[in-house]
Order: sequence, then structure tokens, then C-alpha cells
Amino acid sequence: MAAVTGDGASFSEAFHEAFHGLDADSSHVLIPEPAADPVVLALADRQTRHLAECLIAEAPSDCRRITAVFALTLRSEASRVLRWNGRASTDAAPGPGALRLARELRRTTARLPRGPWWRLMLDLRVDGGVDVDFDYGDEPFPDEHLFAPEDYRADLEAFDWSAERLPTWLSAFVSHGGRQERSPRKAAVPADTRGPRSAKGVSPNDMPGLTETWARWAVVSAAFVAAGSERGPRMRPSHARFEASTRSGSTLWLLADGRAVLSGGVWNAPGLVDAYRGDAPHPELFAGAPAWVADPLLDERGKVGLMSFCYWWESGRWLRGESPKAEELATAIPGVWTRGTVAGIVAKLARRVTRSTETAALRLVTAAEEGVAERTALAEVFGNVEDADLDGAYHQLVMAGVTNRTELPQLPRHQAIAIVRRYMLAHDLDTPDYRVADLVADRVDCGWMVYAPVPAGEMRIGRGLFFVADDEVLEITDTQSSYPGRYAEEVARRYRERWGL
Repeated sequence: MAAVTGDGASFSEAFHEAFHGLDADSSHVLIPEPAADPVVLALADRQTRHLAECLIAEAPSDCRRITAVFALTLRSEASRVLRWNGRASTDAAPGPGALRLARELRRTTARLPRGPWWRLMLDLRVDGGVDVDFDYGDEPFPDEHLFAPEDYRADLEAFDWSAERLPTWLSAFVSHGGRQERSPRKAAVPADTRGPRSAKGVSPNDMPGLTETWARWAVVSAAFVAAGSERGPRMRPSHARFEASTRSGSTLWLLADGRAVLSGGVWNAPGLVDAYRGDAPHPELFAGAPAWVADPLLDERGKVGLMSFCYWWESGRWLRGESPKAEELATAIPGVWTRGTVAGIVAKLARRVTRSTETAALRLVTAAEEGVAERTALAEVFGNVEDADLDGAYHQLVMAGVTNRTELPQLPRHQAIAIVRRYMLAHDLDTPDYRVADLVADRVDCGWMVYAPVPAGEMRIGRGLFFVADDEVLEITDTQSSYPGRYAEEVARRYRERWGL
């Protein structure tokens, strides 16, 4: 592999390019920075060259490209080197010499205005090309390079920094102090609900109602699944979540009695930036919130101090404490604002955007809001998309409970028998007189009656009967204590009550 030092021109250009952006950016670096000391920069340049030469020396002679990552604090480290010879790549750990040089380089860069980097990435190529990236955490680190908060706090102490010097997300990570957590015990403490700690109403013009929000979230989720995307919003029973590519996101939980909690974070929200910079107090997100707005229903960002909003739905309206207005949540919530917004997203995911596609998408949104969406409506939008996952998409709508419930699928006969078989074997009910191998199933309203038939010419009282509803709920009775037909009617009634049919 050719050395990247040579006359040093290309390396120096790459090195100094890596230090562009030393000037403060209000959304990331939180204080004004002085100019870098050219002597320290020159030393860091030489040390980076030595590190590159060491990585080259450690590599096999046929190596054509090396990429290396060093994630360091004074107390912890993670590193990786990937070598490519033009045919295959191999993963390796850097040698002791490379690690020593990386640590020395970090101590040197600690004397620069931005302080020590948290990650260093080098890309060395056979043609002498080089890319150098000193990562100060302007964006959140991947999990494999994120250390414990106390490791970063030790660095802050050693380099005489305050958390306000860090990017907002990292400042929150090391210094949030649990201020955004709200345990049920903490939430139950009575608070003054008057004055500045009272809840504010949210205008219906700013945020759609809960029914519309939930249904539209479900439709967007279904569209992303149909399009084969691994990203985007997703639905679970009573729970919706969304993680945006911008690292913002939110969760929506439904509760009994028409209540709900919507919370999440815009990762560079002005309120968070100002609070962790020390320019403003932390907003009271739970001002005026009822006791049931607590950790089990709050977005995971609250655990690391990066929740920037919390809304709750009660008595037919959205309420908030000191959370920002709905227009500032847009990057953290799927586009649920209007039917047209959702239809536009759905139509674009269908790839072939035509007037008929947009019309079909709008019909799908409207049907979901009314709780009568059908699989055929999805097919109208995505039917021409190759490999569209309509089954997965429809399942998103089913979990959200916005489908036409007359379309609930009928449980196959063999599955009903299998459910009873497992129950009998687990409870030692397989006997010579009532064998698992003899089970049969007769269709009844909303389910199956499963039993082992009596041999021809015999009559037996008290034989066990199993009823398996189409939602796989198992009920057990016998021919002595009930009439099978009447009991089947009760099974069907309970099934319809469970599903609101």
C-alpha cells in the first residue's frame, strides 16, 4: 500500500478539512470558540500521520484500503480496523502501537478549542487518498461507541469542562439527572394546578383529535410496511411509535376511557438546546398533568433527558404543560395533520403516483378514520407495486383496530384442533377413552367446537367439549352441564363483545 505521507499535501488538506467547523454552531457546539493554536494543530497533524503509518505497517502487504475507528474516553475505548485487499475485507483490532498513538493524538487535540474528540475515523487508500474525521458528537454516537455517562463525566472533570460545552444530546446524556422521568409515585404527588403550572389546551386547528391522529398514524404505518420499508412508524395494540431518520421520534399510548399520552423528542429542539446550554430553565413538560401521565406511558427519550414534548388527551381534547406548540413537533410525528397530508405520503410510497392512486389513498385514510378500512383499499393503492407486503400492511391496521371488523379472519380448523391438543397434553387429558389423536372440529358461529367423537353405537354423558373462538380464545364445557348449541351461542356472544361487533 502506498504511503500517504509523501510530500504531505493531500494528507494536510484532509487533516485540516477534518477541523472545519471549529467555529460554534448554535445547534451543536454551545459556546463561542477561539481560533485554534497553529502549533497544536501542527502537532496533531504529525501525530495523525504517524497513526496512519502505523495502521499501514500493521496491515498485510496486499492491503489496498484501510478504514479505522477509534472511540475513546479516558476510562473506556472501542476500536476497529477493516482491511480490504480488492477481493475481500477482514475485520481486526488495531495493534498496541496504533492504540497508543490514538490516545496521544486525543490528548493533543484536547488543547484545541473544541477539546478532545470522542471518535476518530480514518479512511486510507492505496492511491494515497485519505479521509480524516474527528467526531465531537454533533450527532448521537452509534450504540457500540456510546459509553456510560460516568465515563464522559470523568472526561469533563479531567479537561475542566462543563456539560454546556457538549452537543445537546450528549449534555443530556451525562447531566439530565432524571429530570424528565416521572414515576407513578412521583406523578401521584399533588401539585398546584393553577398559575404557571397549569395545563394549556391545544387548539383543534393545531393538532387533530385522538381518533384522527391514531387512524392516520396507522395508515402511514401500513403504507411503510406495504412499501417494504424497515423504517417509519409502526403500530401495536394501544401503542404507536415513530422514529424519524433525523433521530427525532415519538410514541402514542391509548388508555381506557378515551385517554392517551403522546410524547417524544425533536433531537435539536430549541427548548432543549437553551436548557442544556444554561440559557433558560428546563421546561416543565408535566405541568398540570394528571397522575396517570407517568413513565410507563412516556417515550424512552425521557430516560436520557431528550424528551422535548408531552401531550395528553383527556375529556375530548389535547392538553400540554410547557411543551412547544404542535407545529414544532412535525419532525417527531408522522404526517398526521390532515387527511390530505396522509394521503400524499401514502401515494408517494406507492411509487406510481397518479390521480387514481391519490384518490385511493384518500379513501383508505377516510375508511380508517371511520374504523372500516379493508384490505381491498390497500390493494387499490399498492396492488401494482411489485412485492408489496399487503398482508403486513393490513396487519398494522388490524392491530390499530381501524379495520372493518366483519373482515376478522376465520380461524382454520387445524389451528383450532392444535390449540385443544396442546391444552389436553399440558393438562394430562389424553386418555384411552378421550384421545388427542381422535379430535375433530365442527364449525359453529365465530369459532369451532372441538371434541373426540363417541364410537358408533355408544352414548356417553359428560364428554368434554372444547370451543375455540376465531380469536383463539379457548373455552371448556361438557355435554352434561350444558347444551352444546346453547353454549356455542354464548361463545359467539362473548367473541362479539370482545371485538365490538
